[in-house]
Amino acid sequence: MVNFDYTQHMICKRSIKKIAEKKLKGMTLIELLLVLALIGILLSMAVPKLMPLIGRTKSLEAQMQLKHILNLEKNYFYINSKYTDNLDDLGFEQSKLVTEDGKANYKIEISEANNKNFVAKAVSVTDFDQDGQMNVWQVNQDEEIKEITKD
Repeated sequence: MVNFDYTQHMICKRSIKKIAEKKLKGMTLIELLLVLALIGILLSMAVPKLMPLIGRTKSLEAQMQLKHILNLEKNYFYINSKYTDNLDDLGFEQSKLVTEDGKANYKIEISEANNKNFVAKAVSVTDFDQDGQMNVWQVNQDEEIKEITKD
């Protein structure tokens, strides 16, 4: 037989009542909506200021790819005494573009190549700042990397 202690039962019952009666601190739905609205307003002010920074960061990808093409073209020239317009001859493999579920933002192409010079371009496949212009960078045999069309 189990001993039942009535006083312990009453103490336990009273403490449960106290906990239930105690008002818990928290936020109301209106307070939460106000906080979310403020966060939204702050984000809408910050995003336009960050867009040029994002575009400049992505243009580094184009510059690095063009430096790589420049080195490949130089190596090809030392061996064959001419430049090539074929990326496969250089051993360059274009990374999968973001339009094809890849990570590359620029399509690399060699627009001109002969015995004395070459021009390679990196053309963005997305419009970073939604102004209708695609960013274009180019490099030549003299190692001049420049932005042709700003985005």
